[in-house]
Amino acid sequence: MKSSFSKSEAKEKIEKFFEEINGKSAKEVKKIKRLAMNKSIGLKEKRKLFCRKCLNVYKNPKIRIRNKAKSIKCENCGCISRWKL
Repeated sequence: MKSSFSKSEAKEKIEKFFEEINGKSAKEVKKIKRLAMNKSIGLKEKRKLFCRKCLNVYKNPKIRIRNKAKSIKCENCGCISRWKL
């Protein structure tokens, strides 16, 4: 049986998840990301808390700031994510 959430319930669930994100697996991140996409909820700054490729939560990433851009290298897969500052 599939459980359905209203958009406000989904927002609350997503907020609660990201408050306690440390120790979460890639599978759990994928579920929350899919819930947000299904309900058209933007993750905004929360996207920067996990790797976009392997979906693992950043624990101790390499962070570099260069040319007005922040680069984060995932310790798990080596993927580099870049954001403008």
